[in-house]
Amino acid sequence: MQSLLRRVVSAVHGGRSFASRSNRGVVYMGPNRVEVQNIDYPKLEHPMTKRKCEHGVILKVVATNICGSDQHMVRGRTTAPQGLVLGHEITGEVVEVGRDVEFIKKGDVVSTPFNIACGRCPNCKAGHTGICLNVNPSRPGAAYGYVDMGGWVGGQAEYVMVPYADFNLLKFPDKDHAMAKIKDLALLSDIFPTGFHGAVTAGVKPGCTVYIAGAGPVGLAAAASCHLLGAAVVIVGDLNQERLAQARSFGCETIDVSENIPMPEQLNRILRTPEVDCAIDCVGFEARGCGHNHHREVPAQVLNDLMTVTKAGGAIGIPGLYVTEDPGAVDKSAQSGNLSLRIGLGWAKSITFTTGQCPVMKYHKNLMNAILYDKIHIAKAVNAQVISLDEAPSGYKDFDKGAAKKYIIDPHGMLKQ
Repeated sequence: MQSLLRRVVSAVHGGRSFASRSNRGVVYMGPNRVEVQNIDYPKLEHPMTKRKCEHGVILKVVATNICGSDQHMVRGRTTAPQGLVLGHEITGEVVEVGRDVEFIKKGDVVSTPFNIACGRCPNCKAGHTGICLNVNPSRPGAAYGYVDMGGWVGGQAEYVMVPYADFNLLKFPDKDHAMAKIKDLALLSDIFPTGFHGAVTAGVKPGCTVYIAGAGPVGLAAAASCHLLGAAVVIVGDLNQERLAQARSFGCETIDVSENIPMPEQLNRILRTPEVDCAIDCVGFEARGCGHNHHREVPAQVLNDLMTVTKAGGAIGIPGLYVTEDPGAVDKSAQSGNLSLRIGLGWAKSITFTTGQCPVMKYHKNLMNAILYDKIHIAKAVNAQVISLDEAPSGYKDFDKGAAKKYIIDPHGMLKQ
């Protein structure tokens, strides 16, 4: 009788099992504190409004990465609330499917774009999935596990719910092939498309010269993307020697911005000209000064430097994060996102700027193919290192110290080290 009752209940609820299941995730506990805690197992509903999400799926997380934008929150540089489950870079296996999902199936291994998009609004239909109008009541655009991004639970966890699954998810064509390249494919949810977007919006093309500010994982992904796009010379600037060495390991030229030498002069030593065709900001609002000011935070430093060294008529891609509220900023203006930009210089040189979230879906399928067919080894370029879920707090600490690594969290022990 009990067995029959279970079958009837299962049939009524679309074949789902409602047995209690456990879940753990990485939780922000205040500035410079993250913990791995027990969290709710996801349901097919919005975690704040409780609105049903039968268009969604639940993923068993195969890989989820620590991102530099997570680090901004963990350092206390945003208004992120204590108790926020972190993580927006998610690769997983589908374990439960909502009744309105038609094309994604249980057992599929998928990449999840960090931007959540409905697929129905004017922005989504125009391909601007980073600024979907229907997934965040407070502003355009949403993301998993991020402050002011709609309240969606983060994916640095064992399981996570993904809404609008048919529209959002990128299914890998062959599960075994995907698992053999999973460290590279895990970077499709954010960092690789974001770096590539920075390169594309900067106008990178065969034979051009590029300067990239920042040798963190996004900067390294942007540099690898510039090579993929055919750039003649890719120059990466940073003050972290380990990260600069990582950039040189795959053919980049480098500039140590802590040296008290003007950037145009340093570029001239490499290119025999003080300007580049294209520039990419992979630092964002926690930028530091150059030369003798490199220990001091100067939020507009990178943008002003890039306007100086980009040729007239050139373009600057800005995947680096800038925020509307920064409680830890160096001055009152910067606390509300107001920076001292030399916009007159940019105007005089007719420089094009592109800001905002990368629309991941614009790029992720083609970049997946570039990985699967060995046109790029992005995990090697960014020095990806696999860690367990329990090692995530240590990963955050090491990343904050400037480790030249991209940490990929493996919640279920499914990845090869």
